[in-house]
Amino acid sequence: MSTTNHAIAASAAVEKSSAWSSYSRGVIFCLLATLSFGIMFPVMTSALTRIDPFTFTSLRYLVAGTAFLVLLIAREGRQALNLKGERVWFAWFLGSIGFAGFGFFVFLGQQLAGRDGALTASIMMATQPMLGLLVNSIVRRILPPLYSFLFILMSFCGVALVVTKGDIGGLLSEPQSYSANALIVLGALCWVIYTFSAMFFPKWSAFKYTTVTTWLGLTTIVAVNLILFALHTIPVPRSADLVAVAPHLLYMGIIAGFGGILCWNLGNKILTPLNGVLFMDVVPITTFIVSSIEGVIPTNMQIVGACLTGAALIFNNAYLRARARKQAVKN
Repeated sequence: MSTTNHAIAASAAVEKSSAWSSYSRGVIFCLLATLSFGIMFPVMTSALTRIDPFTFTSLRYLVAGTAFLVLLIAREGRQALNLKGERVWFAWFLGSIGFAGFGFFVFLGQQLAGRDGALTASIMMATQPMLGLLVNSIVRRILPPLYSFLFILMSFCGVALVVTKGDIGGLLSEPQSYSANALIVLGALCWVIYTFSAMFFPKWSAFKYTTVTTWLGLTTIVAVNLILFALHTIPVPRSADLVAVAPHLLYMGIIAGFGGILCWNLGNKILTPLNGVLFMDVVPITTFIVSSIEGVIPTNMQIVGACLTGAALIFNNAYLRARARKQAVKN
């Protein structure tokens, strides 16, 4: 009897250690992704002065998509590209809103926001946990956990304090900022829908989901880009402009595109989107830090905001894990 109890205890310890290891990997993946996303907004500030967001998005995902394709074939073989019997049209829709929708709306909004576009875009990313709760509630037809809602609200307040230096009302003080903010929030919603919809492809690995949706989404991105060229809505970029944005394209395509998006999908596969999407609050904090490197000294209110966001992230993760353990015991 004693031997059996020891065996059960040992097995439980192994399972607990494995679960913790998996959870830690999920946290690391999401942190790496959001750190890369946070840096991309300052990177795009100068890029958008030389090239339109539509052409840049096309070039970015051509670079990232090629890297995804090579990685998928190396890991899962060419058979992973066989989509016979799969919901290709749905995957195309998700790739279109996730990559075309996010890239077009967010970076167009950042461009319209002007000099402060990077900070404006980054704080709008902090609306994603709220949007995630809404999307999750609609898809699963269940109300979100009350405490998760409160923690997400707390994290958003912290982010708002950081990027506005405590003057939250000043964020929307200029009427011309409304359209830019609306576009960015719409782009953020596109990314949330893309993230949460990965659960509709449970048999796909994160590598396959990322690669297939990227390439299907690219058909929409390139088609829209060509139509805008044909209508003369945007100019065909000059070779000098393409050379000028090459360093920005390398970061956006390889680091934030390939590395960031892959880490994001891997992390959410482990943590689930409802938990993982809270890490989007790291994005504006990262943008703020990049600005600090350029000589911006944080105010007391910004420090308070950073602490609020960090605390909300920790509390929500602890709460969801405790809630999951209680439900497991009941079952």
